[in-house]
Amino acid sequence: MDVKIEASWKEVLSPLFEKPYFSQITAHLKTERALNRTIFPKGSLIFNAFNQTTFDEVKVVILGQDPYHNPGQAMGLSFSVPKEVKPPPSLVNIYKELNKDIGMPIPITGDLTKWATQGVLLLNAALTVRANEPASHSKIGWMDFTNDVIRIISEQKKEVVFILWGNFAQQKQVLIDATKHKILKAAHPSPLSAHNGFWGCKHFSSTNQYLTQHNKTPIDWMP
Repeated sequence: MDVKIEASWKEVLSPLFEKPYFSQITAHLKTERALNRTIFPKGSLIFNAFNQTTFDEVKVVILGQDPYHNPGQAMGLSFSVPKEVKPPPSLVNIYKELNKDIGMPIPITGDLTKWATQGVLLLNAALTVRANEPASHSKIGWMDFTNDVIRIISEQKKEVVFILWGNFAQQKQVLIDATKHKILKAAHPSPLSAHNGFWGCKHFSSTNQYLTQHNKTPIDWMP
């Protein structure tokens, strides 16, 4: 795979691109394409999260599971969809919580690029998916790669807010040094689970309070 990734990330992640799991990812994607299977997001957006949020600027990490698997939705940023696409149910719930937490009006766009350019790394644990087959690429090596990414952020940066929604994301807590970072946990915003503790979590105001306390610019959550 020809990895087109922003320079500061390339510097810290270059050892990962030499690992056996990355060769495995590359081989799997080549095989899928040779079989004419549709993969999301398109190749130029696989590393979009890193290209929109430089390593030096990361101050918040929001972890998703894998890209949207329906046509036109995946754009390489967790929970985000292109401007012309209707916000999916989990993102609608995120917006509702933002409204309750900080009074933000409900946006009409589902494009979270503005979050990313402010230092919010919108990272999916798997960076690709086969069309219409959720979690279809969760075991091809991406988990090893993104686990290493989380470890590197934890080790090389300080005072980052990690937002972990749902059991899957919360399993990544073991990769994060809680003595120098802030970890926020709640239920997943999916309509199936939001009632289990996502509503009222106030993660957005808590994030900005923490950033302000550590002399970092708070996030403007309006996309």
